[in-house]
Amino acid sequence: MQEPGPVLRTVTRTQGANEALKSGEVTPHGFHFEFEEVRVLVSAFRRMVRELEYDVSEMALTTYLVAKEHGVEFTALPVFLARGLHHGVIQVASAGGIRHPKDLEGRRVGVDRGYTVTTGVWARAILRDEYGVDLDKITWVLSGDEHVAEYRPPANVVPVKPPRSLEDLLRGGKLAAVLGARIPAPDVVPLIPNATEAALTALRERGLYPINHLVVVRDDVLRQHPDIAADVFDAFARAKQLYVERLSNGKIESPDANDRLYRQVFELTGADPLPYGIDPNREVLERLVRTCVDQKILSRPVELETVFAASTLRLEA
Repeated sequence: MQEPGPVLRTVTRTQGANEALKSGEVTPHGFHFEFEEVRVLVSAFRRMVRELEYDVSEMALTTYLVAKEHGVEFTALPVFLARGLHHGVIQVASAGGIRHPKDLEGRRVGVDRGYTVTTGVWARAILRDEYGVDLDKITWVLSGDEHVAEYRPPANVVPVKPPRSLEDLLRGGKLAAVLGARIPAPDVVPLIPNATEAALTALRERGLYPINHLVVVRDDVLRQHPDIAADVFDAFARAKQLYVERLSNGKIESPDANDRLYRQVFELTGADPLPYGIDPNREVLERLVRTCVDQKILSRPVELETVFAASTLRLEA
């Protein structure tokens, strides 16, 4: 009789690419997921980084890279669950006088949560690479701390002084802009006009298609079960392939914002909007590593093959 295989305590937000795993439509080979629902996903990131609370966890990409540099004992699989377009996350007060990204130099800019948050990293890269902003001439004001407690940000990164919120500081003229925080108000607008079109142009012309989240597995689980990394990759890959088929055929019944984004990317590129594997994503991953070094998030570059599980280095889906 075949052994049932390990049961992996797992946290991941229910989304198109993994919904078939949550529903049981796709079942893993050789192991079982025991899914836990965490209402605020970033709190699961923190518990995984600080306490290794789960066997398998969705994880923000830059949080993972920082955690890996500081010796946290988990390893990523090239399963990239979430991607985004970040031109629109840089918000300003419409009456604040900021008209161009270069206007941010010499000013204070709020950042939702920590300096290493992936959305903020990508947004700062856009400011620098596309608009020539000198990031060192900006004081970055954080609304929270870092998941990786050992990380030390550069000198131009400071915490917000409670009880003021980023929204209050932006509206009061104490911040020139805010990255990442959702402020649904008519007097707070994206700094970059036609942000979605700008992001799609960056994708079409420069291949900029940011990765936000991937999957990590605790190192002790990988040691105890040598085949588990490839098996977990396979399960996520099969679920994602079902989703992409439905997405490309217009069979998502109630599409959310992510579904609409991935459909746009599919229509623009004619390709899978959520490719898994290192090689299909090498350019964007290497770009992020360079960006993390430039922004003093990583102390040195890393080779991609050293931060993904060895048995998944050649896998693609």
